[in-house]
Amino acid sequence: MDKDRDTGFVPRGGHGGIARLQSKAEARLGLLAAGMREYAIFVLDAAGRVESWDDGAELITGYRGEEIIGRHFSVFAPAEPGTAGHADWQLAQAAEFGRHVDEGWCLRRDGTRFWAHVVITAQKSPGGSVRGFIQVTRDETEAGTRQQRSSRRFTDLFDLAPAGIALFDEAGQVLDANEALCGLLGYRLPELIAMPAVGLLHPDDRGPSLIADAASAEATLNQSRVHQRTLLRSDGQPVPCDVHSAASVADDGSRFWVVVFQDITDRLRQTETLRFQATHDDLTGLLNRTGLNELLGSLLHGGAVQVAVLFCDIDNFKRVNDALGHEAGDELLKALAWRLTNGLPPGCTPARLSGDEYLIICPDVDAVGGLEPFTTWVAGLLSTTVPVRGRPVVVSASVGAAMLDQDTVGADLLRYADAAMFHAKSLGPGRVSLATPALIATVEAQLGLEEQLHAAIDTDSLVLHYQPIMTRDHSVAMAEALVRWPHPERGLLSPAVILRVAEQGNMLRALDRWVLRTALHEASSWPEPDGHPVAIAVNLSELLPHDPEFVDAITAVITECGIDWRRVVLEMVETSLVDLPTRSREAMVELAERGVRFALDDFGTGYSSLARLKYLPTQIIKLDRQFVSGVETDAADLAIAQAMTGIGRAMGRSCVAEGVETTGQFQALDRLGIDLYQGWLFSHPLSAHQLRAFLENPRR
Repeated sequence: MDKDRDTGFVPRGGHGGIARLQSKAEARLGLLAAGMREYAIFVLDAAGRVESWDDGAELITGYRGEEIIGRHFSVFAPAEPGTAGHADWQLAQAAEFGRHVDEGWCLRRDGTRFWAHVVITAQKSPGGSVRGFIQVTRDETEAGTRQQRSSRRFTDLFDLAPAGIALFDEAGQVLDANEALCGLLGYRLPELIAMPAVGLLHPDDRGPSLIADAASAEATLNQSRVHQRTLLRSDGQPVPCDVHSAASVADDGSRFWVVVFQDITDRLRQTETLRFQATHDDLTGLLNRTGLNELLGSLLHGGAVQVAVLFCDIDNFKRVNDALGHEAGDELLKALAWRLTNGLPPGCTPARLSGDEYLIICPDVDAVGGLEPFTTWVAGLLSTTVPVRGRPVVVSASVGAAMLDQDTVGADLLRYADAAMFHAKSLGPGRVSLATPALIATVEAQLGLEEQLHAAIDTDSLVLHYQPIMTRDHSVAMAEALVRWPHPERGLLSPAVILRVAEQGNMLRALDRWVLRTALHEASSWPEPDGHPVAIAVNLSELLPHDPEFVDAITAVITECGIDWRRVVLEMVETSLVDLPTRSREAMVELAERGVRFALDDFGTGYSSLARLKYLPTQIIKLDRQFVSGVETDAADLAIAQAMTGIGRAMGRSCVAEGVETTGQFQALDRLGIDLYQGWLFSHPLSAHQLRAFLENPRR
């Protein structure tokens, strides 16, 4: 049989046809191998001994045929731990499945290695027994070198990565871990090896296994899953981490898991710091409006029914700022915040909204003895003496309170408590007030007015009246614009009502813009008595030099209306110009250089000093009516008027006397040298049409 097989002769009968085909296939395979020198193709017997050798095999391995035929093919396997029996295992796999594909390092005759891609195909007899094997080996040293480099890079990355990395087997036990994970958890590597994944988790971590779907054969390979988990250090301390996990497959086909642990302690601390800053007041550390709304919302969402809000406003706080400076005022605010934090009953939370306004949330009124007693107690807590800059400062607070009911929501509580506080303030320092149904009705009416005023501004439904300001010879120097609101139900509303509604509804800025634009537009076409243009004076309440857009806003309106800059007078109350920053003063100077004049309204009624007045870039001083009314009969009023007139003249300011109603007042003021006069003696406020007629014949 051996001779017949060597010559290609096979006896007829039986399965000779199949044997002949196999023999021809082997011959063709040999011819093909001769042209594929990068392949080693050789035949093994059933025991794995080499039976045939080709030129490609000699080229790749370095063995000549006479040196290798008859030897077991395991001679090509490196002698390394864990590789014993691998060659026989390869043959067993090929025998069982008909074909086995593998990769690994092989040895040449000179002892050098090459990376081999091996295909072993079993040759079976017609009866199914293994007759031998054909092995095809391809030299892929370059690919092996790349894989070795890749493996080395992975090992370096694994060891040097700043994030903790662990490999877990399918049972969820640690196969390996890098130094970063050991340092993060305070373990040595031997202590981590074989530790179950659950052993890495802090007891407070109630999440699923670190290795999600670890046992699932359908789990997607190399698809990272990210979770925030809390690990357990060896000393028992929690370590918050972002955990990235992905399934992979080892060379032997087994599944394992790569898990990366990123310590997020600093990130959480920074997030918490940013959140604290967003929800707390910088000066006092109390909750700010944002934090307050969140707390109130959580209480109401949680079903609390005994919630109350107390609005506290420090009485006469401005005098502390004016007398001792803003830093002293801040010191007082912090002292009161500390008093609230440490003095309130458990569960009650203080907040600071702005300025000298504090707010207290009480989640359970019954627990503090009822709303009215608790409100009185809080007023007493804030009625104290606080040492500020070494000086005792006596303080008190007006406190308003509102309690949740079935028809009230969180925003209502704040509004009602605010309204109650204003009512308490009207009663005197240190007083308290509760949000009664009558007070709430007033608040609702106020809200209705706010909505209507907003619509009136948007639709140009307000009107302006003008009061002439006269020279001593009864000619018109300027006219002051006074806003009026023709309310459909309440009639013509005065500036006092309009300003109060606008302030409550945060519309003062919008109102200022409307009055300024309307007044300048109407004044641009006024008659000019005796050829002298009449100036237009506009009171500003919110659009002030402190506003970064002040210059641009004023410039835009003047340009739009096409009025001469020198005809524009902007009136501001004295208190709005206290402690004027350099930038704001420069804004006024910039407009003044273009011709705009600034009038200091209600001069003498505020807290600013004469030193501040000296540096204010104002050209006009308006003497308040309270000093004008008694100049005929009250020596003190006359002296004050005389002093203020002298100050104005010395500083190069024009003086306007407000509220002149009698001839005697006019004569007394005239003797003092007042420049301009405003009051009913000369004219009541006039509509736009009436003012035109007045300008055409002012002496009438």
